[in-house]
Amino acid sequence: MSSTSSAGPVQRRRVFYIPGYDPFHPRRYRELYRSEGAEQAEISGYDLTLRPKSSPGPFGWHVSASIEGADVETDIEVLVWSDIVKHSMRSTVAATYWQLLRTVWIYVATGTLWRLMRLRKGPVIAALYPVVILLVQAFLALLAGYAFARITGAIGAWFSLPELVAIFLQGAVGAGAAVMLLRLFKAHDNKLFVYYLMHDYAYSAGLCGAIPAELEARMKAFTATLRDALTENTVDEVLVVGHSSGAHIGVSVLADLLQEDLPEQRPVLSFLTLGQVVPMVSFLPRATRLRRDLREMSEQQSIAWYDVTAPGDGCAFALCDPVAVSGVAPPEQRWPIVFSAAFTKTLSPARWQALKRRYFRLHFQYLCAFDQPKQYDYFRITAGPLTLGARLKARGHSRSRLAKPLSRYRDMDKR
Repeated sequence: MSSTSSAGPVQRRRVFYIPGYDPFHPRRYRELYRSEGAEQAEISGYDLTLRPKSSPGPFGWHVSASIEGADVETDIEVLVWSDIVKHSMRSTVAATYWQLLRTVWIYVATGTLWRLMRLRKGPVIAALYPVVILLVQAFLALLAGYAFARITGAIGAWFSLPELVAIFLQGAVGAGAAVMLLRLFKAHDNKLFVYYLMHDYAYSAGLCGAIPAELEARMKAFTATLRDALTENTVDEVLVVGHSSGAHIGVSVLADLLQEDLPEQRPVLSFLTLGQVVPMVSFLPRATRLRRDLREMSEQQSIAWYDVTAPGDGCAFALCDPVAVSGVAPPEQRWPIVFSAAFTKTLSPARWQALKRRYFRLHFQYLCAFDQPKQYDYFRITAGPLTLGARLKARGHSRSRLAKPLSRYRDMDKR
């Protein structure tokens, strides 16, 4: 089974999930799948059971499902790069402010920021959010430092301290108060996600779109893992799911995989991208490798690629064709098929009202249950009896798909 159009039934599947920029242990995705899968199964009337994964390899879990009258066994594995994310987030307050200045300079000086704003303002606003809040925090810290310095000066005058001593104390107390407040803000970032988001954007932009060496090495390991899954030929489908930043990692991993000598008889290989933020990287000047991989993935015939976003997700470039807007689409572009998860239609009015201002939560809705599910159902796709291509073969682009080339930089690496 090597064709993307294969519609044979799936009895066994392996799913490889590539997270976005996430420092947490992958067990959070297992628990999310467990809770949301149970809810979706109850809503949609199918059975979904999780148990520990027994085979070697990446962290994961096993799913036994009875969906659409068929029994399917699926191993879901997480291709982990959270250790790289954790390491990139180990920086001081001062280093984070340096990242802020450098990242803003890269996006502004290259003209990338203005071009991204012509796509979708939501993710650009999300990118500017940590910048604005960090600057507000710096301003409040300066105010606090100034206030404590004035108070210290008044106390020094009361005790008739020598002028040099009073000035030194004012400076020391004021600076200390400012630093303590900044550290307090960072310590409570689990409520605002300011430092987290700043590190995320800084990591993507740090090399102006080039892939950091440590991530490149990890991607080679991902490619090897997928190659092994295909050559073992013990399942009917190998499905790669890339969420958020994991989408462009998946593009490059699969583009590399297609360059290898894979067996002709192998499982169907499928690719699903969710909530992608590809333009944040592909629009940067040194993203030559990613742009090449996008073009290769768009014209190949071996992997069905569907890209799902939603205008309600303010953190994703909703309905923006990642290949076309990057300016690298070939004349006969096949992939991806870009369509909407349509949160306002697939979530009930009550649930939409409860979630629509929880922007970070909505960015993960693709992995969750829908109480009014339509064509997109994450659990049917990952645990049901049809391959991705067979399930969505009648699905075309959403009418609101954005495909106008807007990237200033379109040069690509060569193989």
